[in-house]
Parts: sequence; C-alpha cells; structure tokens
Amino acid sequence: MIDEGKPLFLQIAEQIEDSILDGSLDEEAQAPSTNELAGFYRINPATAAKGVAMLTDKGVLYKRRGIGMFVASGARDLVLGERRAAFADRFIDPLLSEARTLGLGAEDLAALLRERATQTVADPAAPRPEGKTGA
Repeated sequence: MIDEGKPLFLQIAEQIEDSILDGSLDEEAQAPSTNELAGFYRINPATAAKGVAMLTDKGVLYKRRGIGMFVASGARDLVLGERRAAFADRFIDPLLSEARTLGLGAEDLAALLRERATQTVADPAAPRPEGKTGA
C-alpha cells in the first residue's frame, strides 16, 4: 500500500475513502482509530491522525466524543463526486484535447471507448495496439 511518491497521510485518507467506495466501510459505521491505522501500516500515529483529520475537514468522517470516528451520512456521494471531478481533470480533459488535435468528435470517441471496453471485457489480457495491455 505504501507509495513512496505520495505523503503517507494522503495514502491513509485515500485508503479510508476506498473502503467507503467499495462498501467495506458503510456510512455511519465506525472508522478505524488512528492507533489501529498506525499499527496496521506501521506508521506514526500523528501521520494517521493527519489523514483522518483531512477526511474530517472534508466532511467524510465525524467524531463522536468518547467513542471514535464515524463515516458521515453522504460520505460515499461526496467521495464519488470528488473522485469523478479528479478523474475528469486528469484523464478526460487531456483526452478531449488530444481528440480535438486529431479531429475526433464525440461520436468517434464514444465508438473508441465502446470498442476498447468490449475488448477489455472480452479478454482483459489481450494485447492492445502499441503493446499496451488491458490490465
């Protein structure tokens, strides 16, 4: 899980968000404590606390005094919205820019996406043009 190129507290926050998105951590469920996170990932509890605090500031987690941290109602939708926006910024906007450069319209892009999605579903390990894999 540890990615040397990304701050640990961000990785902790993303891991909790991933658990919310995949349903292994439901809304209103108790989130792991900073000590549990620190022990599991073998990191400083202050680092884990920074990741948890980031999620608290965003409204993904909230504290119940004397009990612990819990996943907020609406947290899944909040995280999905943020992730979709980040996906668009990171992948869709550059894709659209390159498509314009190549003279591809929306229908051309949709056809390419359908074609690639069908290939990936049919055989995820099938070779792709330019030696890329579907993994």
